Amino acid sequence: MFTGIITGVGRIAAVHDLGRSLDHGKRLTVQAPAGYLDDVGLGDSIALNGACMTVTSLDVPQHQFTIDISAESLARTAGLNQPGTSLNLEKALRAHDRLGGHIVSGHVDGIGHVSQFEQVGESWELRIQAPAELARYLAYKGSITVNGVSLTVNQVRDNDRGTEISINLIPHTVTHTALGTLRAQHPVNLEIDTVARYVERMLHVGLTPKASA
Repeated sequence: MFTGIITGVGRIAAVHDLGRSLDHGKRLTVQAPAGYLDDVGLGDSIALNGACMTVTSLDVPQHQFTIDISAESLARTAGLNQPGTSLNLEKALRAHDRLGGHIVSGHVDGIGHVSQFEQVGESWELRIQAPAELARYLAYKGSITVNGVSLTVNQVRDNDRGTEISINLIPHTVTHTALGTLRAQHPVNLEIDTVARYVERMLHVGLTPKASA
């Protein structure tokens, strides 16, 4: 479980094949900030651009760790297979931590694409075209996770391709996450709000109790 509050920005240092076929995944070596891994152990969960992954090896002096990502996960996420890619990092939530963002599972629900990213005043406007299957979960002032970052939706525009959402990023967010590297057409990992998921389920399932025998 995560909150969408980024605790460090890392980088994919190397990518290695776990097999020769398309059914095999990859092993990623991630370069973390200095000191980031001091309280991390083998088997811990760290979200990489919003995707929950398991630490499989550690090199604390070199500030590096590895994760194994399956072919299935690679097919359903973006930005996790190219060396040099900047990554938003978040360690798993502990019971006594502050819930600064919103409840995030680290499971990517779909891939969106940046339609516009430009400075407006002191802030930045990020527009993302979300796939049609996520449209019913997106609402004005609702929460959305973009590449692991908990954000608030400022505008929703439905179109024939799904829904375009507009998000305002303050300078701190642009500076302290990897979102500042985004450009038009970049793919991004999206996770919908857990509350929206349950509301949609309740609205589409019959609630009439079965008659007792």
